[in-house]
Amino acid sequence: MSSAWLLPEHIADVLPSQARRIEELRRALLDMARGYGFELVMPPLLEHLDSLLSGTGRELDLKTFKLVDQLSGRTLGLRADTTPQVARIDAHLLNRRGVTRLAYCGPVLHTRPERLHATREPLQFGAEIYGHAGLEAELEVIELALDGLRSAGIERPVLDLGDARVVRAVLADSSLDAGRLDELVSALAHKDGGAMAALTAEFPPETRQALSTLLRLYGGSDVLQAARTHLPARAPITAALDDLEWLASHVRRTHPQVRVGFDLADMSGYAYYSGVRFALYGEGASDSLVRGGRYDEVGAVFGRKRPAVGFSLDLKSLVDLATPHPPRVAIRAPWGEDAALRAAVRQLREQGETVVCVLPGHEHEGQEFDCDRELACIDGRWALRAL
Repeated sequence: MSSAWLLPEHIADVLPSQARRIEELRRALLDMARGYGFELVMPPLLEHLDSLLSGTGRELDLKTFKLVDQLSGRTLGLRADTTPQVARIDAHLLNRRGVTRLAYCGPVLHTRPERLHATREPLQFGAEIYGHAGLEAELEVIELALDGLRSAGIERPVLDLGDARVVRAVLADSSLDAGRLDELVSALAHKDGGAMAALTAEFPPETRQALSTLLRLYGGSDVLQAARTHLPARAPITAALDDLEWLASHVRRTHPQVRVGFDLADMSGYAYYSGVRFALYGEGASDSLVRGGRYDEVGAVFGRKRPAVGFSLDLKSLVDLATPHPPRVAIRAPWGEDAALRAAVRQLREQGETVVCVLPGHEHEGQEFDCDRELACIDGRWALRAL
């Protein structure tokens, strides 16, 4: 019989020090998004499964916990990603004609951890722009993501850029079922030339050559020129390379501390992204902190196909790398029934101070606050003095 206090694997309580840091970062990111003009939305944690998984593909289906609604008998899902819900809100509830900027922050649940030691309950923060097809939207969400990382103390991130149109244009003359496409995407991601050769043996020679070239197209700025030289001269590929070059030049100009790289074979979220995709890494890290890009198809299943671009991150993962802030300073006060004491405590709290009242018998216990002053009775009146 298992102990009642044991939690499921990859599910954990967040204790005071970590919770404080997560909440401080959450507030900072939401305030920053508001400064960009993003409006906050709070989608529900669970929805009817057919709505939750509309247009998202098999990958998200496998990540999603499912249960039966005892009121309706319908299958519900616990969200594994918030973007489909935000697309539904944009399409059906807001239904605006112009640009809509939406931000959110809340838990998502995954049936399996995404990587070793990862939580199955990320706290997902995201920001999305609907209604603008131009690169200005990509640049805005990238800059918001970079500002968010800087607020967390990630000063020298690495920006990895790619575009879903490149691989799709290369594969335009080849028919692939879902299973073989998954294998091909995996081979591209792992730069596995042997698997690629086996999977593409029956492809047209030009396609085989282009896919082989893609395995080598990752690195710095020379990647774009090599792609122009060695990939087929198809309009979607040219447009993608032009867009990546434009974005990279703007990011380098305004964020010189950011190292910009390219991976034209990366098809992460290939069922999702329709154009530019990006990832942000901490310096020297192998796991991304932020993922985002353009996903213009996300609203189509809701009857309103609109240009859409955005990003998301897990606050729990980010805070592990964030520069820790010292605990907020506080005031220690005795507990008592004296009316003047209680009035003084209320007044200090109304002024924005943190006042920790020491309960009787607990005068020597510590807490998660840095008490640098105390409320003391001096000459018959309650006043602050330094500790």
